[in-house]
Amino acid sequence: MDDIVRAAPLTLGVEYGQTVWKSRSNGFRKKCLPFGVIDHLAFWPFLDNEILRFTDGSEMTRFHELDALRAFAMLLGVVLHASMFLVWREWPVVAKEISPDLPYDDIVHAIHGFRMPVFFLLSGFFTAMLWQRRGRKELVNHRLRRVGLPLVIGAFTIVPIHVLWIVYLKGDEITLLTPFWILAFGWIYGLQHLWFLWMLLLLVGLFIGVSSLGIKFTHRWLWWTLIPLVLVPQLMMKEYTWGPDTASHIIVNPIVLGYYLFFFLFGAFMFHSGMSIDRRWIFALLPVIPIFYVGRIFEFTADSLGAHIASSVFQVMYAWAMCFGTMGCFKIVASANRPWVRYLSDASYWIYLWHVALIFPAQALAVRINWNVHLEVMLIIVAVTAVLLAVYQLAVRHTWIGTLLNGRRVRREEEGEDQSRAGPSTPVALEK
Repeated sequence: MDDIVRAAPLTLGVEYGQTVWKSRSNGFRKKCLPFGVIDHLAFWPFLDNEILRFTDGSEMTRFHELDALRAFAMLLGVVLHASMFLVWREWPVVAKEISPDLPYDDIVHAIHGFRMPVFFLLSGFFTAMLWQRRGRKELVNHRLRRVGLPLVIGAFTIVPIHVLWIVYLKGDEITLLTPFWILAFGWIYGLQHLWFLWMLLLLVGLFIGVSSLGIKFTHRWLWWTLIPLVLVPQLMMKEYTWGPDTASHIIVNPIVLGYYLFFFLFGAFMFHSGMSIDRRWIFALLPVIPIFYVGRIFEFTADSLGAHIASSVFQVMYAWAMCFGTMGCFKIVASANRPWVRYLSDASYWIYLWHVALIFPAQALAVRINWNVHLEVMLIIVAVTAVLLAVYQLAVRHTWIGTLLNGRRVRREEEGEDQSRAGPSTPVALEK
């Protein structure tokens, strides 16, 4: 029996009250589109994924591959930060063996060059999904609960711990008043690695603002221009790195905001246009290695305007190729509903929030022990992840903290049916 899909009202170019019949074997029946808007829904999302059911206003597809990719991007942050003491001399802990000849310089830049672009692209996709499913008011409430509230709590817990570690490890003077000053005002000087939550709130606000102006997604060619337009903010980046500049302060660098806005809007366009992720997108990964190494030659060995332009072009090509390539890859390896993948996806939010607070002391210990650097990095990644997974299971998952981060959990006896139909369980399953 065919399943009914009713698209909730959306002011982004889709007509109101559409009712669409979807069949796994026959696709869409055009006669059920009363408003003649086939162009809008001709490629409605991911025809080989689980069925959307909007008839009761409470269900949507869980895009397992995108949820897994979002978690992968978050967990790569653990790898990136665990490697930093072998790469960056301004890091609070610096290893004696720090050298560009080690592979960690390549690893850090390779991760940094695409991790947050793919994250914000997925965020835009799921923001558009939630907008269509629940409307603007619920979108705002949802983001404030799942993103804004953890940010506020983290600003007075995670950020102070982060800053205290930095002060201690750098050997700065600590008085009795230092912890209180850091607790009260540390977030003013930077949100540390929680900057992405603040950036996400700003992007959602811009999305709502743009949508409220009645800007529609009807002209597809216009939205495809977002891909090359990323080059504009990339050319304006100032940091000596591969990928976007950092933006950890409350007053966000508008250049970095604009950079991520293009990825975010393209993700929203992907959902609205019904662009189906194709397994063949994995072939976009084939040129990323030469793009990465050739681009870095221009970035780090040449000092001229022409080299900067060439490097920026390669960096934009790398970011988009990794976005599309990893989506194609995860379509192949993670499109099925696997409970352990979903578990890691939910846990990745918690892991990312707290991992730096454990990485700093772990790196300091590694420097003192002075083992093989590769073994040190591996042990730091495994130990930090394992500790935070254990804490998540024992003290977070089934508590109010787990509800805050990932939403209300479905009862075990309901999971067999509801898991395949529920939308991503968090903004962080949606857009962590």
